[in-house]
Amino acid sequence: MSEYQYYEFLAVDRPLSEDELTQVRALSTRAHITATSFSNEYQWGDFRGDTTKMVERLYDAHLYYANWGSRRLVLRLPAALLPATAAAPYALEESLSVWTRSGHTLLDFQLSGEDGGEWDFESSFSLSAFIGLRAELAAGDLRGLYLAWLAALGMWEPAEDEDEEYARETEPPVPAGLGELTGSQRALADFLRVDPDLLTVAAQAAAPAPQTAVDRKALAAFIHALPAEEKDSLLVDAALGTAPQPGPQLLARYRAAHLPGPPAGAERRTAAQLLDAAHLHRAERTRQEAEVKAAAARARALGISRARDAHLDRLAQDTEQAWQDVDKLIAEKKAGPYDIAVTLLTDLREIHARADTGTAFDQRAGALRETHRGKPSLMRRFDAAGLPNP
Repeated sequence: MSEYQYYEFLAVDRPLSEDELTQVRALSTRAHITATSFSNEYQWGDFRGDTTKMVERLYDAHLYYANWGSRRLVLRLPAALLPATAAAPYALEESLSVWTRSGHTLLDFQLSGEDGGEWDFESSFSLSAFIGLRAELAAGDLRGLYLAWLAALGMWEPAEDEDEEYARETEPPVPAGLGELTGSQRALADFLRVDPDLLTVAAQAAAPAPQTAVDRKALAAFIHALPAEEKDSLLVDAALGTAPQPGPQLLARYRAAHLPGPPAGAERRTAAQLLDAAHLHRAERTRQEAEVKAAAARARALGISRARDAHLDRLAQDTEQAWQDVDKLIAEKKAGPYDIAVTLLTDLREIHARADTGTAFDQRAGALRETHRGKPSLMRRFDAAGLPNP
């Protein structure tokens, strides 16, 4: 099998310096490299760089996937916007790791080759589909993290000796809007192969998605209430280019402060409860889909039957003309007309059966066979259709 690996990095908050670009170019001679991006694909060999360190030191996002099923998405955010403590409850080793480095929180979403199933030669991904997650997480929208937790849950295989662990593992806080995912969140759910039935039952405990529109007066009041020293520091960093622009950060903090939390008194479900509920939902969904398919099949069969009846009714209005048509078709001595003649004869057999004149059909069809016994191709068609052979 031909191997394929894809690597992509993006610098969002600041471009790479010339020294940093020199370091990156030394890692690959074939990669497409700019001050804000790096991308390369391999059909043999491996990338020489340490992808984790590249995100820790240089880039804000990294995407990797291979056609044998391995997938990885790493996002780096300022810890001030997303503390590791806020992300940690959603981390399970099967799908998400969280750590901090140099004032940043790093989120490592992964799907191993063993979990990815069969080799995949069709799927392709780009960081552009996922980069929106970074801004959403910075704004306090943790739906992407909950999706990673669900992905890990879907990889678990219940066994009798693990019942206690399943009962003990409880879900993290359920973010609002889990049943109304954004485009980036849907892309992540597909990327991590989140079970759609598991997602559906998990979303039943989520509050509605928050409004995305920003109230200008409320935002102004929020910024006015910030300490003057903090606002001055943001402006100095922006002027020197030593930190991300303050606008998105302030907007993210405002939205995070106004996002609704889990419903008061909401009960945390266990892994076992969610997996059992997903199993029941899947069974019911499958049953309903089967019913819909069966109803559609019955409707198609009824439509075909009615069309058949209408066709025979028209033909029955002048059966003598139909017999004459059979004679003309056979006289052409060609395969196509033979087929049409035999089809017409089977229609006539059914019409005579309806009229309880089957004996008359047998006599006439038998005479037709006697007349044309010298046509072996036609006789084979008669035999296949079960026409009388006196």
